[in-house]
Amino acid sequence: MTLRTRFAPSPTGELHLGGVWTALASWVVARREGGQCLLRVEDIDLPRVVPGAEVRIQDDLRWLGFDWDGDIVRQSHRGTAYESAIATLAAQDLIYPCDCSRAEIARVASAPHAGEESVYPGTCRDRDPTRKMKRPPSLRVRVPDEVVVYDDVIAGRVQQNLARDVGDFVLRRGDGVFAYQLAVVVDDVASGITDVIRGSDLVGSTPRQTWLMRALGARPPRYAHLPLVVAGDGTRLEKRHQAASVRAVRDDGVPAAQIIGRLAHGLGLMPTGAPATPHEVARESSGRAIVWRREPWPA
Repeated sequence: MTLRTRFAPSPTGELHLGGVWTALASWVVARREGGQCLLRVEDIDLPRVVPGAEVRIQDDLRWLGFDWDGDIVRQSHRGTAYESAIATLAAQDLIYPCDCSRAEIARVASAPHAGEESVYPGTCRDRDPTRKMKRPPSLRVRVPDEVVVYDDVIAGRVQQNLARDVGDFVLRRGDGVFAYQLAVVVDDVASGITDVIRGSDLVGSTPRQTWLMRALGARPPRYAHLPLVVAGDGTRLEKRHQAASVRAVRDDGVPAAQIIGRLAHGLGLMPTGAPATPHEVARESSGRAIVWRREPWPA
């Protein structure tokens, strides 16, 4: 099987240096193995899409020296595939409508983990699906009370009890927007992705995604979750930091090769942070595993 990775930016703003971090790792791993790296635009939540952002992201990626294989996949064009996946799950009695509001869920749910939403308490799980709804319902998936375990290439063994730690999560919102958790699974399967390399902020989503893939009759890919790029103060590099976007660094006159070289060194792919192109990193890092160095990006 051909090794196949993907980079999946969301056009809700400028391309972030943290995104380039995962793009570089995904691209180099694919190119070193004679595989493919695909580009997917995660524009499923159209109200949040910034006009012109996708064009600027593609331009920044090309300026940095990246290319990609095949046609660009846009989630906004994939509604039929997502509906088909929901139908497959419904046939297994794994889907039900939920008209709970966020406030109602928060009042009765178990206390959420830091930075995460409340675990859904199952209020609508056994209610009559033909009842009169208080509001347009979302569609939730029934998760089993079981522990899902997977071995992450970087993070090691990860395990999660779906019922206790996640609850029945949403696959389609009440406004008709398909959820990220469904879309990313359907797209990874359809594109034949063998290796998913992304930030460690998504480790907690992976057990539910691997379970969902199996429920859809697919084999999950390998996962590798990279530590996040940090700023000079040691905190996660975010848009509030100066020069957090490629466009800002580019406008300051920083060469593309300098960005790539520093990130490649941080990933352990190059012995120093000397300027380099993605092709040079792929060629010269042969045999080097991704072993990140937690060095902050300059403020």
